[in-house]
Amino acid sequence: MTDPTTHDDAYDTDVLVVGSGPAGGSAALLLATYGIRTTLVSKYGWTANTPRAHITNQRTLEVLRDLGIEDQALAAGTPQHLMGDTVLCTALTGEEIGRIRTWGTGDDRLTEYTAASPCPMTDLPQTYLEPILVSNAAARGAKVRFDTEFVRLEQDEDGVTAYLHDRLRGDDFTMRARYLIGADGARSRVAEQAGLPIAGQEGKAGSMNIVFRADLSAHVAHRPSVLYWVMRPGAETGGIGMGLVRMVRPWNEWLLTWGYDIDQAPPEIDEAEARRIVHDLVGDDSIEVEITSTSLWTVNHTYATRYSTGRVFCAGDAVHRHPPSNGLGSNTSVQDAHNLAWKLAMVVRGEAGEGLLDTYTAERAPVGKQIVDRANLSRDQFGPIFRALGIGGGLDQEGIAGALAACRAPDAEGARRRRELDAAIELKNYEFNAHGVELNQRYASAAVLDDGSPAEEWPRDRELYHQPSTRPGAKLPHAWLTDAYGRRLSTLDLVGKGRFILVTGVSGVAWEAAGEACAADLGVPLATVRIGSDAARDAYGDWRCRSETEEAGCLLVRPDGYVAWRRGTAPDTAEAAAAELRKALEAVLQR
Repeated sequence: MTDPTTHDDAYDTDVLVVGSGPAGGSAALLLATYGIRTTLVSKYGWTANTPRAHITNQRTLEVLRDLGIEDQALAAGTPQHLMGDTVLCTALTGEEIGRIRTWGTGDDRLTEYTAASPCPMTDLPQTYLEPILVSNAAARGAKVRFDTEFVRLEQDEDGVTAYLHDRLRGDDFTMRARYLIGADGARSRVAEQAGLPIAGQEGKAGSMNIVFRADLSAHVAHRPSVLYWVMRPGAETGGIGMGLVRMVRPWNEWLLTWGYDIDQAPPEIDEAEARRIVHDLVGDDSIEVEITSTSLWTVNHTYATRYSTGRVFCAGDAVHRHPPSNGLGSNTSVQDAHNLAWKLAMVVRGEAGEGLLDTYTAERAPVGKQIVDRANLSRDQFGPIFRALGIGGGLDQEGIAGALAACRAPDAEGARRRRELDAAIELKNYEFNAHGVELNQRYASAAVLDDGSPAEEWPRDRELYHQPSTRPGAKLPHAWLTDAYGRRLSTLDLVGKGRFILVTGVSGVAWEAAGEACAADLGVPLATVRIGSDAARDAYGDWRCRSETEEAGCLLVRPDGYVAWRRGTAPDTAEAAAAELRKALEAVLQR
């Protein structure tokens, strides 16, 4: 195994991260937190200048909690209770078509969301998330260079040489790293040069974003939400299913999304045209509007089938490109980094074999494909709403009004349309309350050891509902415990921090001794927690219901909070416990 202290002078950094978005910023922060020499470069002068991604789900907040910055994210974001009264309407001042309680805010879902995680959801636009990630990465030792453009790379058996361009000085230079992470977005130069295979369809539809300031509180404060979907003439052309007025900050900063025909020349959106579109979707041309930016983009349905080549890895939009439906983009990007960073850290430190890095693609590529497929399907699932209303292509204002009038009519035809409309709106739960999509990832790789238990059964819809499990490959379930001072803490607070954790019960004394022996013998960061002890009391009995193991059984939990190995029953002897644990660790770490 390579000694990580050897030939340090041959490397300018251990890991070079290209891109400062959610994937790159979190990768740099995680690696710096784990003590790995990390350099982040971005061709831009600062972090995101438009609030593109924004929905921040519970799993991402759990990652930020592990990093000790959850409080910063919650302070900068819009709280969950203001996120969810999603409205479908003909304009903000027009007729409501329907509403749906979203992001777990409905009476029937909030308890489930709350029970699943110690973290809520929040709305945290990229313009607020990225500075939190990058500034904390720098504070923890990562070297951050803005205005530094990645040009090309060369890699060999020992490392990667990146050719970079300083956009301020105008000169070119190289940087030598053990590994390189390409987090440089949907037009990733790193992914292209690494030859990552990309499947799917590009350019499905055309969209425009208009960021603006306007006081819309009179039209929205009584029905607080992140999203207001607007059916206007032209809403069925391109775009993301309907027109959208999206809250950036309540209730005076907004992002509007509108479609255009991708088969035609891209539209020119000057300030006057942008203001006209805003007034049209709001339904009031007397409102004072300040346009702050406009941009065009395309809806894609593409994903990488492999996330790495040699010593080059990609994450975020570089490997999964999709519409913003379901709010999965930045979340999946942060979680890509969380999966990869601990593996790189342990390989760099010589604690794991390089084979561990192969599990990154095995675990994250299926997740990337799933969220690309789901986001595109959610976009298409606006179609049933149009069909229920009897609205076809080329709709005009008169046609929309007539369709809504027919839907409101007190006759058999009106009743039929209302039933179909209710069902069509209910279908949007797969976009706005897809708790399972957000939390039910199951990993299958060499870093997950099958315990021989029967295949998992899903009695409820796997996309809509979270199902906690301690089976290998699942995220450790959340359960509230209390510490020695009676303060509440989550089971998730016991794991992470760049180390393996052996979770057992009060009777699992043999595992505690085995953990200490293996940590010392293998030189791996490993700690043991006995739930039920004074330091982690199962005061509510929640863990007993969720552990799926006997009190003297154990779970080996990876640094990213996923269960790597499970022994549901007590070991035969203390020696057997040490032998089993060592064998499991060596297998997971490719030792």
